Amino acid sequence: MADPRQPEDSTATAGQSRPEAGYEHIDDDVCRSFQRSVETVGKKWSAAVLLAAMRGARRFVDYRARIPGISNHLLSQRLRELEGHRLIERLVVPTTPVQITYRPTEQGASLMRVLHPLIEWSAKNEDLDT
Repeated sequence: MADPRQPEDSTATAGQSRPEAGYEHIDDDVCRSFQRSVETVGKKWSAAVLLAAMRGARRFVDYRARIPGISNHLLSQRLRELEGHRLIERLVVPTTPVQITYRPTEQGASLMRVLHPLIEWSAKNEDLDT
């Protein structure tokens, strides 16, 4: 008779269980990379800025109009950070006055395409916010 204190799977170690199907190949380096990515987009207002960019915002005032509640200072900060992560591109048009526009880079657009199912999920499950 099997010892009830021992796991049935002899490959499992104390305190660990089997990974879910499809996740067993993810190593620690990939986990760290994933964590950095999630923290970048999960930082307050970052996802809203990226979503506004994907919805057509180009000028600073466009972003402000599409992101209710964000301050000018915080919007400037997030745009700079997302530019630093190469998710948003800042374009300076040398006119009088100088015109500055922002748009998602291909990397930013590809990130938002990956996150699109989360947007749909959140719309269906908005009652979780209350």
